[in-house]
Amino acid sequence: MYDHLTLLSGRAHPQLAGEIADYLGIRLASVELSNFPDGEISLKLNQNVRGRDVFIVQPTSPPVNDNLMELLILMDACRRASAERITAVIPYFGYARQDRKDSGRVPITSKLVANLINEAGADRVLAMDLHAAQIQGFFDTPVDHLYAAPILDRYFRSLNIPDKELVVVSPDEGSIKRTLQHNNHIGGTLAIVDKRRKNALETQQANIIGGPIEGKIALIFDDMISTAGSIVGAANVVKEHGAKEIYLGASHAVFCGSAIKRLSAAPIKEIVVTNSLPIPDQEKLSNLRSISIAPLLGEAIRRIHRNESVSHLFD
Repeated sequence: MYDHLTLLSGRAHPQLAGEIADYLGIRLASVELSNFPDGEISLKLNQNVRGRDVFIVQPTSPPVNDNLMELLILMDACRRASAERITAVIPYFGYARQDRKDSGRVPITSKLVANLINEAGADRVLAMDLHAAQIQGFFDTPVDHLYAAPILDRYFRSLNIPDKELVVVSPDEGSIKRTLQHNNHIGGTLAIVDKRRKNALETQQANIIGGPIEGKIALIFDDMISTAGSIVGAANVVKEHGAKEIYLGASHAVFCGSAIKRLSAAPIKEIVVTNSLPIPDQEKLSNLRSISIAPLLGEAIRRIHRNESVSHLFD
């Protein structure tokens, strides 16, 4: 079935790549990766990829620039070694929040990164929960866009929370569409945290739209937890309005800056994320649960390799 499939991994998340290989029942291809004394990346493919369907697993997670450059070099090496097709598997796409000009004289870095990936040799891209869906249009090659929502929803349904006790919460107005989709699959009522920006660096969460919240179990969803400022602020507001228990759900656990400290101090029963990128200082959060997306990515890779529908995964 996989006579012509080769699965490679950079150093960003070899554990996830190994889980995908286990799902597919194949071995990861051998790659030598190291750094020269001046920091440049040294790479050598230890097996033949000529005429192969190559999938390179490399989230562009922190350190973003190092992991992005390593992905580009991996693709260039495969292209020069005559791979038949190269798919960049990017579970977490860095620079996704720089997707538009929100003021004068600023770049659209998401588009620049997409151009670099195309120029390095990607024939298609497999990504998950891009910060903005329109980023797919920045690429000049096909993009298969996966969603972690069904995986997160399946877990929360397994908790068997009574519908009348459940409220699904959007941490801000920009996440309403995503939250509605969770609400449709999990049940319960819907509430929205009204977030106002105090200045360029700070936001303030004050009011709840919808609900009610008091005495209920709240599920707060976002696509990523970066510094955790917004989602912890939303959790505090929900707690102040009388929520009995609070759960957080997110696709990408970036956890940078003061995220671990904020999450540790927040009134949260459980933080549920996927393993789309390695989680720094995971052991410091006793209430963190990581759910593997390896079966989802592995099945998508299998379908792409066999020229089958990927959208059928979400039908």
